[in-house]
Amino acid sequence: MSWSTRELAALAGTTVNTVRHYHRRGLLEEPERGSNGYKRYGVDHLVRLLQIRRLRDVGVPIAELQQHGSGVGTSPRVLRQIDAELVATIERSRRARAEIEAMLHHDSTGEVPPGFEQVAQRLSPRERSLTLIYSQLYDEDAMADVREMVDQEVDEATVEFEELPADADEATRDRLAREFSGTIARALTEYPWLTAPRERLLKDERTTASTWSTSVVALYNRAQLDVLVRASALAQEQRSGAAVPVGVAEEPVAGGTRSLRSA
Repeated sequence: MSWSTRELAALAGTTVNTVRHYHRRGLLEEPERGSNGYKRYGVDHLVRLLQIRRLRDVGVPIAELQQHGSGVGTSPRVLRQIDAELVATIERSRRARAEIEAMLHHDSTGEVPPGFEQVAQRLSPRERSLTLIYSQLYDEDAMADVREMVDQEVDEATVEFEELPADADEATRDRLAREFSGTIARALTEYPWLTAPRERLLKDERTTASTWSTSVVALYNRAQLDVLVRASALAQEQRSGAAVPVGVAEEPVAGGTRSLRSA
């Protein structure tokens, strides 16, 4: 018994175009033609096509398929490489499933980086955006510290700061800056890398500082930025005993306003 190209493709679970492609690649020999001029495939063609399909199904590239004797195979090197890639894919899938589970459990849909799902609902939209940006700038240990910073009860000063209008008066700005300064000072003491982050960076210092300052300036209004600058300067005074002006664009301190709650 023999089969036409269409029948052979159907038996092997592939397409006519794929069979023709294997012919062009030299992986499947052209069959003899019947008296009517149509190709007639035999069992050996079906077996070889199934061998090709078997290897393609486990991920062997066509370029790595080899003819040997009456069959088609590949090298152990290729199979080991594919296996290593599958192991990495499985691990990525495992992590992705764990992250999806955490998102669903904490009603979070990607607004925060992995590990922050539990605190996502307590963060403001600005803070969620900042944690995502931080995750591209700081290593895992630094992000664990940031998570500790934000995993605090929201105090009245933070609520007021988040709602602070751009035209807030001088007295309000000054009061908020003083309320924040002590907590910032304690945060800088508890997490020294905040002022010397070089060992915790994923990017170079210039890129980190530029990205941080650009992000903060874009996310907060001028009154909020003014409060952050004043509070940071006061915190540096408290730690050093001398006035040290610190601008938002000068010192990239991870944690944003939530670092103010890491008492």
